[in-house]
Amino acid sequence: MATIEKRKSGDGFVYRARVRVKGAEPRTATFPNKTLAKAWAQKIEVEIKEGQYMPTLQSQKRTLGEIITIYKERHNPLSITTSGQLDVWNEQMGACSLNMITPDRIYNTLKTIESITTHNGQPKSASTLNRYLAVLSSALTFAVKELGWMRENPAFKVSRRAEPKGRVRFLSDDERNRLLTEIQKAPNPFLYPAVILAISTGARRGEILNLKWADVDLHRGWATLQDTKNGDRRGIALRGLALDLMRQLWAKRLSNIWVFPNETNSGPFNIRYSWNKAVRDANLIDFRFHDLRHTCASYLIMNGASLGEIADVLGHKTLQMVQRYAHISDSHKGGVIERMNDKVFGESK
Repeated sequence: MATIEKRKSGDGFVYRARVRVKGAEPRTATFPNKTLAKAWAQKIEVEIKEGQYMPTLQSQKRTLGEIITIYKERHNPLSITTSGQLDVWNEQMGACSLNMITPDRIYNTLKTIESITTHNGQPKSASTLNRYLAVLSSALTFAVKELGWMRENPAFKVSRRAEPKGRVRFLSDDERNRLLTEIQKAPNPFLYPAVILAISTGARRGEILNLKWADVDLHRGWATLQDTKNGDRRGIALRGLALDLMRQLWAKRLSNIWVFPNETNSGPFNIRYSWNKAVRDANLIDFRFHDLRHTCASYLIMNGASLGEIADVLGHKTLQMVQRYAHISDSHKGGVIERMNDKVFGESK
């Protein structure tokens, strides 16, 4: 399997060691003496016998597209966002053999992805690009740990973009009243219940609009979100007005499948136009549908919910994402301290 050749080089000689491996190009290296050449060849042979060389072979034979295909099959169902981001990587680099996927190539491809504008013509944010990088990194880690096709994950060496502090834009009481007034005027019958659900539960627009009746339990006041951003199934409590509106939708349902069906019952209804019009008519500045999620979290914390409880409601696995709401509770801390002191030391005089 290993051969060592003595070759003339200038005024002296060098020794070239070659190790042949079936199914791949021979591995070669040149050394100033035979002892070093033998030691290297023996080391490579041991690696081959122990299977350590297999990732090198696989990285030459396999492509990123193959990894993405298998990753999506093994992790089904993925969220629409994650699946879509993997599809973009497949389009850009799917034909690349794994040994050609370097940190530099990933970085340059991410720059290309950045140039692909969003549906509203805006450039992708730093946080969105970091999510793209994280999705690719997850697939490559899968190739390293579970498939054994790579020795290391090159995405680990690509720096993440600096992200701005988390946005916290939520509705004041006056803004909420103005918005709901305009939304109730909208001819779209699904806009009002969708917005109430977003404010009441903190669910994202896609999570709400993709709801199916099979995942809604009106008796318990509960709905299961199958298609969440992080791919995990999550439950939301339906209470008060949100539950009443869901019961009304069920009584007058236009589909036995979708809670918010489109005209052909092939998927969810598109509320984008009616939402944008309502926001304009309510004279709201810099307000997006996703800010209803922040509104829910802000209302929760102002009504005494802990950061841990908010993380549970919103589906965050750590407290890091909900730290942005911590400052909102500052004005309410005095009441907490006062109640504790009254209980411990007696009512304030």
